[in-house]
Amino acid sequence: MAAVAFPAEARGPRPRRLTAGRIGLYAFLLAAAAFFLLPVVVMVLTSLKTMDEIRQGQIFALPQAFDTSAWSTAWSSACTGLACEGIRVGFWNSVRILAPSVVLSIAIGAINGYALSLWNVRYANLLFAILLIGAFIPYQVFIYPLVRLSSAAQIFATLPCIVLVHTIFGMPYMTLIFRNYYAGLPPELFKAARVDGGGFWRIFLHVMLPMSTPILIVAVILQVTGIWNDFILGLTFAGSANNPMTVQLNNVVNSTTGERAYNVDMAATLLTAAVPLFVYFVSGRWFVRGIAAGAVKG
Repeated sequence: MAAVAFPAEARGPRPRRLTAGRIGLYAFLLAAAAFFLLPVVVMVLTSLKTMDEIRQGQIFALPQAFDTSAWSTAWSSACTGLACEGIRVGFWNSVRILAPSVVLSIAIGAINGYALSLWNVRYANLLFAILLIGAFIPYQVFIYPLVRLSSAAQIFATLPCIVLVHTIFGMPYMTLIFRNYYAGLPPELFKAARVDGGGFWRIFLHVMLPMSTPILIVAVILQVTGIWNDFILGLTFAGSANNPMTVQLNNVVNSTTGERAYNVDMAATLLTAAVPLFVYFVSGRWFVRGIAAGAVKG
């Protein structure tokens, strides 16, 4: 098909790509990015310096010789109290806590959200309101009752105990976002599946779950970052044998005797934050897509 030629006067002036407002916007974004990245830059530089360089007090100066020994010390030989095994023990403890907690909380939240949004469950709105209230109550108020309950059940300070606690505290948020996502789907899909004879589990597993990829990614990101960064629940319910990485990091920083090794502290902090940062960098695009698809609407 031949292109239609317009007269030059009908086209108008070409839009200016670089305006004063756009320059101001870029300047603001660069300043904001520099402000938030500055602590990370200082931590990275400090972790690559020797203690002699750190004592000079020039926190923004580049390392004279990139020394990575602080990273290996933080990982494998830093003292976390009486033991000097680094934070690698805490890393594997966090993995053992994270995997079942994420799977269980998301699975239960998805089923709850599906039931409360598409099925005529009795008192569904009341149940949803209770879960919604539970999502905004500070979990510190539940710690003592949960300690007593888990002690009565003889699971206190064990791996199943901390997994159960994370699953319980993640359930309101997961139910909320899954319920809002499923409520935004076309109801004709659900009605067509019902006409074809689909039941509760069949519709959920074969119709709704394959359409839930964006919200599943959002749920995984929220749960991974929340559980990995948790400190107080892991300190209280995991027990000394299952202390997560955040507790080990606290022990590395606060159990130092003599001269404080700031380079080791910074390296240990960056290693602890590596997993949530990796998850955000890898899945950030899908996170935005899931949010836009209705994760937090409603």
